[in-house]
Amino acid sequence: MVAGASEVGTGGVGLVLGAGGVIGHAWHAGVVAALAEEGWDARRADVVVGTSAGSVVAALLRADLDPSDIYARAVDQPLSPAGQRIVAAGLGSRPPIPPSFRPPARGGWAPAAPRTVLRALNPLNPRFGLLTGALPRGTNDTAMISDGIGRLHAEGWPSATMWICAVRLRDGRRVAFGRDVPGEVPDGGPAQVPVGLAVAASCAIPGFFAPVAIDGVDHVDGGVHSPTNGDLLAAVRPRLVVVSSPMSMDRSALRGMRPDRALRLGHRTTLLREVGALRRAGSVVISLQPGPEDIAAMGPPGTAMDPSRRGPVALQARETTLRRLQRKPVKDALAGV
Repeated sequence: MVAGASEVGTGGVGLVLGAGGVIGHAWHAGVVAALAEEGWDARRADVVVGTSAGSVVAALLRADLDPSDIYARAVDQPLSPAGQRIVAAGLGSRPPIPPSFRPPARGGWAPAAPRTVLRALNPLNPRFGLLTGALPRGTNDTAMISDGIGRLHAEGWPSATMWICAVRLRDGRRVAFGRDVPGEVPDGGPAQVPVGLAVAASCAIPGFFAPVAIDGVDHVDGGVHSPTNGDLLAAVRPRLVVVSSPMSMDRSALRGMRPDRALRLGHRTTLLREVGALRRAGSVVISLQPGPEDIAAMGPPGTAMDPSRRGPVALQARETTLRRLQRKPVKDALAGV
């Protein structure tokens, strides 16, 4: 869970919020609530990297929504007066119910980006998420995401650093939208892209949501490149990086067989590779991943967009995270931040 650094980082705290659909959002809600209860408010992160569901939570935090209110929305509890004022600006007291899958119209089953499939199988740097380029273009509109987030951030990008990850559909390249993306980050997107549009692009699950056009270029879910994209922070070398990764699995869940085991193992491997890059850059890393109880609450493959699991997942994620935060290495890493 805690990975030590090979050298001292430059300072600050980075927060990485990974992909995972509706249940990923719920997982993050439980995680940030538990962190706040133990003394670290995720709004204080110096830089936040959000991917897909994580981009929504990142935008909520940067709109100054208290972690306890993010959690309250997930478990259908009353929000604080301050939280009520914030969500009244463009959200609701509860997250929206996602649309159902709609198959493409007749003749619309052609692969959305066949060239990305070849990049997925590059033996030197495999990116199996790019295989989603073989899927047809999704049909659901992302306005349910972009409209509310856009109203929350109507004045533009927050002054506190936030990077939102998406993937260019035409070539499968990652794009990081946000203010102050360092030059070392490949394909940094322009900050003038509206926050709501960037978040919608990050959430555009291939085959489910329609790609989001930004500057005339179609973009899809940043999880196609990586469920977490935590390696982006290696360029800024925070002293501490906290990673919330709903699509992978904690080592406590490695035993036993489950339908999504291979998929979660693959995402865990990607995360470990990113953690290694962060460690080499000098960061201490706390990685928070689902354990057996969390995975049971999340359900089998295909339930990532199931709103009925939102509350149980958030409740379990909070409980799991509170338990893990009692471990001495984690307490030591969070001390003083």
